[in-house]
Amino acid sequence: MTKQERNKDFKKFLKLTNPIHFLAVGLGSGLSPIMPGTMGSLMAIPLWLLFYGLQPALYWVFILVTFIFGCFICQKTSDDTHTHDSGHIVWDEFVGMWITLFFIPQLSVMWIAIAFVTFRIFDMAKPWPIRWFDKRIPGGFGIMVDDVIAAIFSSFTVYIMTLVI
Repeated sequence: MTKQERNKDFKKFLKLTNPIHFLAVGLGSGLSPIMPGTMGSLMAIPLWLLFYGLQPALYWVFILVTFIFGCFICQKTSDDTHTHDSGHIVWDEFVGMWITLFFIPQLSVMWIAIAFVTFRIFDMAKPWPIRWFDKRIPGGFGIMVDDVIAAIFSSFTVYIMTLVI
């Protein structure tokens, strides 16, 4: 089956009126015909601004809750659309971006852009061990975990850059 056929099948079973599906596709950002993961990562930024000022402990509770919730909504949407880890499911990109953005030293366009670019590089390139998790861990947890690992790599990169810049 070609990528176009898989996308058509995914969209055939997707119900945007279902809040679980709507959230899984990143409020629609994952339905972009080009680079849905990148569009999902971009959409995560304005949402992140809504909780940017949370105390660190609350921020990490929020991340944990959105990760667990993401495992559920990604699995449910995959099941409902008869796919596994469709590129249109971008809730994992949301959580990955939110983890990476925690480590920027100040609220500025430059640091947000650095966080965005580093996360996209690790998420798309999937160096070891990200690719290992992506290929071997099934279900909603598998959809979410490789992006969390990409976020850990990108967060470390952002942190190192704060020491240099």
